[in-house]
Amino acid sequence: MTASTVLVYLDVVPAEGPHKTQLELVSAGRILGPVAVAVANEPSETAVAQLAEHGAEAVYTPGSADLSGFLVAPKAAWLAAVVATAQPAAVVVDNSFEGKEIAARLGVRLSAGVVTDVVALEAGGIAHKSVLAGSYEVRARATSQIAVLAVKGHAAEGAPAPTPGAASVQAVEVPGDAFTNAARITARAERPKTGRPELTEASIIVAGGRGTDGDFTPIEELADALGAAVGASRAATDAGWIGHDFQVGQTGKTVSPQLYISAGISGAIQQKAGMQTSKVIVAVNSDPESPVFEIADFGVVGDLFKVLPQATEEIKRRRG
Repeated sequence: MTASTVLVYLDVVPAEGPHKTQLELVSAGRILGPVAVAVANEPSETAVAQLAEHGAEAVYTPGSADLSGFLVAPKAAWLAAVVATAQPAAVVVDNSFEGKEIAARLGVRLSAGVVTDVVALEAGGIAHKSVLAGSYEVRARATSQIAVLAVKGHAAEGAPAPTPGAASVQAVEVPGDAFTNAARITARAERPKTGRPELTEASIIVAGGRGTDGDFTPIEELADALGAAVGASRAATDAGWIGHDFQVGQTGKTVSPQLYISAGISGAIQQKAGMQTSKVIVAVNSDPESPVFEIADFGVVGDLFKVLPQATEEIKRRRG
């Protein structure tokens, strides 16, 4: 791959500007070359200015169409139309469930190689891919004319420093047949606000698992004392103790905070796949043989209902 344009796809960008993870995706794309951005809605001037600050040379929009009311099929069709206009060497999407489906559909449309679960990028189109639930990391490169890369959050390490780009806005109309038989979103419900950071953007996360026995009170109190987000294992979400939006792991969200506190979680491979790139991992578990201690930087063998409240009180005391 040469230093050709890299097209970064962003789903709906808020009027106040892109989310932190969206800007990280733009930065990750810049590792491969100059970046153009395809935004699924009509971005505000504020949003375009922020994308320009992070190096976007062009911003493509769906023109008069509104893609926010549909699921993935029209978005993939429109993205293929943008590719025909921009002629990029690679397309970068986020590694969410929707992002990976868009990548698959786009790969079929373009006869392109698709690489998912990308945790890092190198110049030359080389993708570091997480495999076997995070047990191994392999290096892959698509041999097709264009590559479609689904990149996990926090993969922008080593990205060039932000350099202002032109960010010229250009509308690319959605193909007329894109909405045929497309699934439409009929209603939305706003998620209740907790006052805590978004899980995928938080610098500190406190996560609980089966060991909480359904009581997340010590998890939430420690998180609030630290200004952290709350996470959970699959066992906890499957039991209905906390919503699936809080799940961290192979079938949940991928996070990479500065500090990840794991309480009452065994550290099975499913959980490890979603948080192993955290800078510092602290584990609290009553079982000294728990696999979580193999990946933890610091471990506490003890009852989370005794350990976490003590930590919370000490943090509150030090903060006055």
